[in-house]
Amino acid sequence: MIVPMKHLTVICVAAEQEATVEALRALGLIHLELATGESEQFRVAQTQLAATERAQIILHAAQMDKPVTAVPGTSLTRTPEQRAVLERWLVEPVPALTGTALQQVDAVQKLADMRQELTNEADRLAREIQRLKPFGEFDVTLPARLAAEGVPVTLFTAPAEQAHALPSTTVLHCDGAFASCVQIGICDLPENCAVIPIPDGSLSVLEKRHQDVEQRARKIGQVLKHADATREVLACALIELRDASRFAVAVDTMQSEGAVAWISGWLPADETARLREAAARQSWGYVLRDPTGNEIVPTLLRPPKLLKPMLTLFDGLGISPAYYESDVSVPFFAAFSIFFAMLVGDGGYGALILGLALWAKRKHGSNAIVHSSMTLLTVFASATIGWGMLSNTWFGSHPAVLSNPVSAWLNEPNGKGDGNMMLICFTLGVIHLSVARIWNAVSLFPDTKWLAQLGWLGVIWFMYFLSGSIVGVLELPEFMKAVLGVSILLIACFMLKKEELKTNGADLGMLPLNIIGSLGDIISYVRLFAVGLAGVKVAENFNEMATGFDLPLYIKIVPMILILLVGHALNFAMAGLSVLVHAVRLNTLEFSNHKGISWAGVRFQPFKRSASYPGGNP
Repeated sequence: MIVPMKHLTVICVAAEQEATVEALRALGLIHLELATGESEQFRVAQTQLAATERAQIILHAAQMDKPVTAVPGTSLTRTPEQRAVLERWLVEPVPALTGTALQQVDAVQKLADMRQELTNEADRLAREIQRLKPFGEFDVTLPARLAAEGVPVTLFTAPAEQAHALPSTTVLHCDGAFASCVQIGICDLPENCAVIPIPDGSLSVLEKRHQDVEQRARKIGQVLKHADATREVLACALIELRDASRFAVAVDTMQSEGAVAWISGWLPADETARLREAAARQSWGYVLRDPTGNEIVPTLLRPPKLLKPMLTLFDGLGISPAYYESDVSVPFFAAFSIFFAMLVGDGGYGALILGLALWAKRKHGSNAIVHSSMTLLTVFASATIGWGMLSNTWFGSHPAVLSNPVSAWLNEPNGKGDGNMMLICFTLGVIHLSVARIWNAVSLFPDTKWLAQLGWLGVIWFMYFLSGSIVGVLELPEFMKAVLGVSILLIACFMLKKEELKTNGADLGMLPLNIIGSLGDIISYVRLFAVGLAGVKVAENFNEMATGFDLPLYIKIVPMILILLVGHALNFAMAGLSVLVHAVRLNTLEFSNHKGISWAGVRFQPFKRSASYPGGNP
């Protein structure tokens, strides 16, 4: 159910604003209406939070061995200060990741900056080495000495035919089109030449430096990669900093006038007794009232205990019904389980999912989110195994020994099996949408609008028979045409009150399109057949590919195993993607449109230290 809410305003002495916010956080019951933080405390918390998040990203990238690329356009020359810094980094010990969380954040950032600069330097040296290779090994101090004696030395590259035309030019290397040259003395350079600055080290020195720079960059990368203790410290620091940031926002949100301060929020109606006790202890005043129609009220879901793991799915999808809508956890859970099973479509995959879920639950079951997620996955996997038993599909094969009347019916020849499968999809669709309309009718009764919902129920069932007749799996009974006519009349007469015609009269104009759209809603459920069949056929084809080699078993066993592993892994991943797309869509679009669920709700988030809310969703 969706827990009823009360709007709450807590009143305190202005001098105790921070103490009041701390007490509210310890109480952990109130969803505060927070504004934007503006204080110095908030800015400091946000700055530290951003720095810690950056450090965490750096460590994660290092752990995943993501390469660091040089910044494009790095200059080939370095200032004396830059060279001095790089020389110091090459000889000094790598900074250790120790100290407080913020000190470790600074150390991570410094190491990342060092690695980036060293990577830039390695790239610069590689380009310098590539440019100087045609000139070979030479004393880089000699040009300066000769220039001091009035004999300048210039290194350059130029088109080969122009370079040979100068008497004072010696061609050191020519690749056909361009020549690498040295010019002794004063003379005009040929056109289209590129002057090569004298390097700060010989070719062998540059190559040794390049090797040292790359080695130091790799060493820093290894320090970041294996910083497991720092990763744990930063994970805890992130939680504390987010709490500190939210606390600062709450303090900034408090309004005051004279000696009085106050802050507003939302409280579950069944928690008013705990609020009274806290108010008595803290000497607060407070005002409680019911929500008004134009307020955005946060939604706190409390489904039946067995379905509480659905909250994890809703949180993962980032959806929540609005406060004035309905809690559809039960039909969502039932339908999602069936859709999951049919979209995966293979009992073998279901058994694999079940094994992985049980293993994760055993290994990481102490984590509430993992435990809840794996509980859901256990149910979905069990449903998939059940569907695999009914359809007799196991890793793309159909063992004759496991055949049953349902699988025989689903695999009837001459396309009858496909028709039977489509009939199942249409039937699931009409039942799913009928639940939505019947629910609406019961909720609206005795308001006359419930008759419009009854009309929509008739339209849905007419479209069910029409869809079946289009593909040849059902016949459209004659009486359903009369049902359609009566249903449309009920919708047109009772969907709006007389006083609503001015403001919502356009809905009547959209009625024909909405009725036609209900046909598309029923047909949309055939995706369960199409996507599930595609997955089964892909698995069958990989099986045939793996076993189809006309070779001795001892030769084909390795490629056969590889094809089966890769093929089924790919198909398994595609099945997961299809569940996220199609099973979610049928619940959050087709069903929700008929039920009137917008999924535009604001999730109830009590102001508290980071933890899950014991009464419902976190």
